[in-house]
Amino acid sequence: MTGLPPAIFLMGPTASGKTGLAVELAQRLPVEIISVDSALVYRDMDIGTAKPDTATLAAAPHHLIDLIDPTGVYSAARFCDDALTLMADITARGRVPLLVGGTMLYFKALREGLTDLPQADAGLRAGIEAEAADRGWPALHAELARLDPESGARLQPTDTQRIQRALEVVRLTGRPMSDYWRAGRAAALPYQLLPIALVQADRALLHERIAQRFDAMLGAGLIDEVRALREKYPLDAAMPSMRCVGYRQVWDYLEGGYGRDEMRDRGVFATRQLAKRQLTWLRGMQDIIQIEPGAAEAGQKVLSMVAAELARERGQST
Repeated sequence: MTGLPPAIFLMGPTASGKTGLAVELAQRLPVEIISVDSALVYRDMDIGTAKPDTATLAAAPHHLIDLIDPTGVYSAARFCDDALTLMADITARGRVPLLVGGTMLYFKALREGLTDLPQADAGLRAGIEAEAADRGWPALHAELARLDPESGARLQPTDTQRIQRALEVVRLTGRPMSDYWRAGRAAALPYQLLPIALVQADRALLHERIAQRFDAMLGAGLIDEVRALREKYPLDAAMPSMRCVGYRQVWDYLEGGYGRDEMRDRGVFATRQLAKRQLTWLRGMQDIIQIEPGAAEAGQKVLSMVAAELARERGQST
């Protein structure tokens, strides 16, 4: 790996403090932030995605946010193309890519490469949605576990979007999604990586932060934000943007599915489940340096680590 330009991965579950730490690093080191978040790509979805505010973006600009309308679709393949282009540009300017976020599939795809998965089939996808409404997602997860045991074991019954995609692939091609992953390009990322993960040892503290943040989103106007999105765009509940955690629960609340208190509790629970899935992804990734978030010395520890890596890289290049 000697001689490759450096790149930093800053990963972690939702509400672990990634954005604050990334901004601190960007203000003190020659790095540029690339967002690795499948929700931040959507325009006008600001509160429920915890999108950095205008002042934060002025202090530390982020690439790959506000790319598409909420009616659009953004894939892991497009992320890899966009991220690799940006990383090359940032490196050419003598700076270091700092990739920050919680969409672990994107990190995995960038690091390990993507296979050529079949294109989405709208009719088949709609049929799976109808089956889920009739039989429930746990039943479809059980079917996936039978057809593609590896994907079934990796995905939780609540991870409906990925269950749908994995079922779509195996029904469309007769091959399980896991076969495609194993047959992927697996081309080595041409960077010397420093992969860091903010991982809270005490899950109760993480759960408390998740609840506080969701309450803050509601207080900041998340319900009104979803109302405005529904008025501005031709949305439906099956679109990826409206399946994002928080937005799905508010959508159902606005449709009369349940009351405000239940919506809040469902939103907090769904966010906790998201964090659990993110931590599961992290446990399956190699060579990650784990840092306890929230500790007074955490920021300085990461800063020192990154500074040392950059100094080492400069020494190798001279």
